[in-house]
Amino acid sequence: MSDFKVRPVTSFSAELTVPGDKSISHCAVILASLANGDCEIEGFLPSDDCRATVNAMRALGVSIEELNEKGDRLQVSGCRGKFTKPENPIDCGNSGTTMRLLSGLLASQPFESTLTGDEALSRRAMNRVATPLELMGASVRGKGDHCRPPLKIKGTKKPKAINYTLPVASAHVKNAVMLAALRADGKTQITEPSRSRDHAERILDYLLVKNIREENTVTVWGGQTPESRNIQIPGDISSAAFWIVAAAARPDARLLVSNIGLNPSRVGILNALARMGARINERIDESGCEPTGSVEVHGSRLKGIEISGDEIPALIDEVPILAVAAAMAEGKTIIRDAKELRGKESDRISAVAENLRRMGVLVEEFADGMEIRGGQTFKGAEINSLGDHRIAMAFAIAGLYAEGETVIRDTDCIEASYPGFLDELTQLMKADR
Repeated sequence: MSDFKVRPVTSFSAELTVPGDKSISHCAVILASLANGDCEIEGFLPSDDCRATVNAMRALGVSIEELNEKGDRLQVSGCRGKFTKPENPIDCGNSGTTMRLLSGLLASQPFESTLTGDEALSRRAMNRVATPLELMGASVRGKGDHCRPPLKIKGTKKPKAINYTLPVASAHVKNAVMLAALRADGKTQITEPSRSRDHAERILDYLLVKNIREENTVTVWGGQTPESRNIQIPGDISSAAFWIVAAAARPDARLLVSNIGLNPSRVGILNALARMGARINERIDESGCEPTGSVEVHGSRLKGIEISGDEIPALIDEVPILAVAAAMAEGKTIIRDAKELRGKESDRISAVAENLRRMGVLVEEFADGMEIRGGQTFKGAEINSLGDHRIAMAFAIAGLYAEGETVIRDTDCIEASYPGFLDELTQLMKADR
């Protein structure tokens, strides 16, 4: 395990890009594998998690070639949804996205397979994805009542079309059902309590697969094969969020992030920061497969707000860094309806609360969120990332504002989503000398 030391900075002005969107990278590789020919993917995120999806598709007989040394350009040779039974269990590493999406894909294959993961992934519940897939005719078995990995999946050649209402808004579960539905007879309808990110629907549209969204219900027709088309992946707004918060809370800071995804289902972080008083300008430059543009931030004094309800699914991954913003804002911030965070790579509610307290911030923890008393001076502290990339990065940003040195323990996990983050952070600290 590696550690990283963060020292405070007085101010900064920066222009940068961030690596490709993690969610879109997963979806693009899987949907391209279903296509009727070759698809070139540009802007792919060559992180540990996304590589787990690439390796999984290779294990299912898909040819995927890296076209450059950086690994962000791929050529995927689609196999029309007919995969090869894997010789061994498929290792999903630490990637819950890989495991859940593959569960949907394998539910429509006429063979049995096993999905495994590392120690952290093996603790995560998979029952929410198993339930609808079993209604479609597949068998999904895991450990205990919560269906924890390893998962044994026995697929069915013709899944049943179903109407299914998700108990909790989840793009992972929705996408898993959509993947199985592509080989079903008839139409499958998936209804969410509130709208989750819609990258899979957009890529399916782009690959000429019929699907329709009406309010919170997505309808997918079975028997369709995606067309082979090249896919451009924009920068990940969830990665940019760390730098956006760093600039937004520093009154004399300026930041420009270009080539970033501005999908309406993902800009909850920008909307929340705007309500906190952040000075943020967005510009969409192109709207191909995904709306893409730039975000400019000028630092200002933030104020506390309440974050809850339907806005949570649009910023669920950004809650750790929003909590850091809340600690720097004046007044009180309340985060509610985020219980899903307790089942991520770590219990992110407890991890955020504990690490904020270590830095001298007053936090009250709830079952589904927390109350943060802002406007206090951060103290440098030793931060335990718990092997969770978003906890590590959020508190590295907090360390830029702390008095004294902050040490982030176990930063290897950052490679799961943002290769190069620590290099960017190092450059920022050097520029402030």
